[in-house]
Amino acid sequence: MTIRFSGATVHPAGEDADDQSSVSSGSQSDYAEEDNNFEDWVSDQAQNQTCRSLFDDKSFPSATDALSYDKATHDFDLSSTCAKFSPYLLVAPTPETIKNLTGAESFLTSDDYLIPVIEDDPLLQLEVDDWSDEEDFFSSDEQPAPPADLPTALRRIELLEKKLAQSHKDMAEYRALVGQQFDAGRLAEIVNEPGPSSAAGPTQRDDDTHYFSSYCENDIHAVMIQDKVRTSTYASFILTNPILFRDAIVLDVGCGTGILSLLAAKSGAKHVYAVDASDIAEKAEQIVRANGLENVITVIRGKVEEISLPDGVEHVDIIVSEWMGYALLYESMLDSVLHARDRFLKPEGGVMAPSQCRIMFGLCEGSEILKDRVRFWNDVYGFDLSVMAHGVYNDAIVDIVSSDSLASQPYLLKDLHLKNTTPRNLDFSSPFTLTSTTPKRTKIHAFVLYFDTFFTTTGDAVPPSVPVKVTKEGDVTLAEVWPVGGKAPPQRRASMGAGLKQKEDRRVTSFSTGPDSQPTHWKQTVFLLREPILAEEDTIVTGTFYCKKSETNSRELDVEIHYSSRQNAGTTEVGDTVVQIYKVR
Repeated sequence: MTIRFSGATVHPAGEDADDQSSVSSGSQSDYAEEDNNFEDWVSDQAQNQTCRSLFDDKSFPSATDALSYDKATHDFDLSSTCAKFSPYLLVAPTPETIKNLTGAESFLTSDDYLIPVIEDDPLLQLEVDDWSDEEDFFSSDEQPAPPADLPTALRRIELLEKKLAQSHKDMAEYRALVGQQFDAGRLAEIVNEPGPSSAAGPTQRDDDTHYFSSYCENDIHAVMIQDKVRTSTYASFILTNPILFRDAIVLDVGCGTGILSLLAAKSGAKHVYAVDASDIAEKAEQIVRANGLENVITVIRGKVEEISLPDGVEHVDIIVSEWMGYALLYESMLDSVLHARDRFLKPEGGVMAPSQCRIMFGLCEGSEILKDRVRFWNDVYGFDLSVMAHGVYNDAIVDIVSSDSLASQPYLLKDLHLKNTTPRNLDFSSPFTLTSTTPKRTKIHAFVLYFDTFFTTTGDAVPPSVPVKVTKEGDVTLAEVWPVGGKAPPQRRASMGAGLKQKEDRRVTSFSTGPDSQPTHWKQTVFLLREPILAEEDTIVTGTFYCKKSETNSRELDVEIHYSSRQNAGTTEVGDTVVQIYKVR
């Protein structure tokens, strides 16, 4: 897909976001001011309305003046009285009657006294802070002040008793409701049951169970062992380097059937620890016994991150493993191999086999894959099944690409030296530049990715000038491992001379999974393009390749490819930048 960024929000001419904000703020301020003016108007009305004394017929310009008169003439303070009782206005009261009230009088609970004697009495509109019901202290967060006298204390006790009684009543009704809606006994059981993760903590995502179970069956191991490029290269490295393996302690990570352990034992290893977390470990143990090597090979069932080596062994001389997946890093087994390296490989002189892998990247014409995976669905016995191809561009395709379909020289995306790389390096991004080698105008429908693998007896990095071995059909190197025509392979006399040691140190064993090589079970990884690149000779495609473990399954990969093209090196005009996202799974 082509990425395009939308423009900024456009406002009417002469008006920007700040103007709109200020208008909104101004409107809110005007409303607030109007509200305040209304409250002030009500207060002014109450203050300026004529008010009559509570105890005689004299009138005063305001409620405040009337209260001042009652206090001076009749020794009556309305504020202190209302602090004791709810604001009832009695008919024809006298100062002595008011002072003698205790709060227990029955008429105080009558609704008749809620009706004011004087309609719109200004005293009812007068705001006095102390005019509050005693019940207000229940809702206050502050500790209520102690009662000032006995009547107030008695009134508060009465209110507390009423409040407590109401709480008991509410609780009883709530229990009855719960009892009707739920099975109380079962509810108690559910509440008391321990959660499934109460002891073990939060449930963690399991990316391993399916992965390990997939290696339990025979078929996958048959495919790997029958991959002659893969297996013969491992066998060649192990069997033709006797000085390296003689009397060595070897760790085989992800041993499967144990084929690499058997080869190491045959090459003279002192002891081999074969580790696998899948059920295939049981068959590996039977295979070891069937070949009479139980005294040399110990099969350990478990994850290499969790096991310990028996017999007090802390370090090994060699770690051998066939950890590579599609696009090299699929399945994330390299993380486990690096963990084993950090835990068990001796610090000085330890060897990783393989010692190095290179991820290679190139242009692919890809019309055959496009035809098989996409266009095939357009017409199936006269029916349109093209909906089946809608998700094809979202996933990388593992398939065999012919060398004729390559449209550029390969580009090195990532060079992994197993001696010192870390798991953090396995999530990476790499810029790339690919130059088209097609002699005529061609549509490029895909990128292609593969990897090359190297073995050295020292574990040192292979110089870029050293080419990878490309295995062709019928190469005689394959006959060095298996008997041909019923004859045993030629036997070599072991030698420990300095010349042989130097020869081993310089020897590099390697294989390629690229289109030029005999196909392997890894095949190649193809990234189909939604929009083909129109290329001719010397067309340049540049971009960045992003690869990381999937957030939903650490065994899978998320890949992003950002790219653009230009006609040739002399052209400055560059096409749109295109971004495509893929899953390798």
